[in-house]
Amino acid sequence: MSLRLFLAAFCLLILPVVAQAQLAPYKDDYFAYPGILKEADNGDYLVVDYSEMRDINGRDATPEHRVRDAYVSLKPRRAQKDLTVATPAGPVKTLAVGAIAGDASVIVIYLHGQGGNRLQGMNDYTFGGNFNRLKNLMARNGGLYLSPDFSDFEEKGEAEIAGLIAQAKAASPRAPVIVACGSAGGMLCWRLASDPQAAGMLSGLVLLGSLWDEDFLSSPAFKGQVPVFFGHGSRDPIFAIEKQEAFYRAIRKAAPGYPVRFHRFETGNHGTPIRMTDWRGALNWILAAQPK
Repeated sequence: MSLRLFLAAFCLLILPVVAQAQLAPYKDDYFAYPGILKEADNGDYLVVDYSEMRDINGRDATPEHRVRDAYVSLKPRRAQKDLTVATPAGPVKTLAVGAIAGDASVIVIYLHGQGGNRLQGMNDYTFGGNFNRLKNLMARNGGLYLSPDFSDFEEKGEAEIAGLIAQAKAASPRAPVIVACGSAGGMLCWRLASDPQAAGMLSGLVLLGSLWDEDFLSSPAFKGQVPVFFGHGSRDPIFAIEKQEAFYRAIRKAAPGYPVRFHRFETGNHGTPIRMTDWRGALNWILAAQPK
């Protein structure tokens, strides 16, 4: 066998391993779910125990403003930059951590909700340190994490984020792209899922305290079996959990076996999923659930 044929065969052997690479543990004990009240759908549906006294007051040095230092490592700041990325839709300002120069193992993009900005997803101390954990997971695993600004939650914002994804994907062509959307940011998640070009670059969607979109069931992302993770508080006053759970069921009914998960944080509020979602568990599930 020639050297060229041998290398080609070897690459075919290792590709599935690369596609399913898992993020190594980081502070798993601190960010583990405090308890599971109910499990269904072969583990895809979880009801997670949540308590404000324990999970906010007991976790934060200053409730809702500064988590205790044990939850945080500031090492990713060494690889953090505030960038302006040129896209066909115009310049996009984004904070970036990790493999900024390219060749990232995985790319995660967080899209904030109404009234937010790119600073939210890079704040080390709010939301119980959960964004700091995400930054550490990316920096320590050769990944790239982006938290951008965008003009709106409509066509302009969609074009900007699609352009940002394309730029990141060009620098790291083999990296799975996972887009996480908080609250109203979910409008962009669903718009990207319905855009054929953008959907073709997606490897996963994460909806945190967000909304639903029935059009997803006929979207390119749905047809491509892009995994979807939902995190939602049972007392969310903005987006009713009954409707989000019904949408989760609709996805499962429309395509039995579709890679979709729902974590319900019992007694949790609108921002609870951003604070409580186990990033490593959610991302590793998405990475393992890629279509074969």
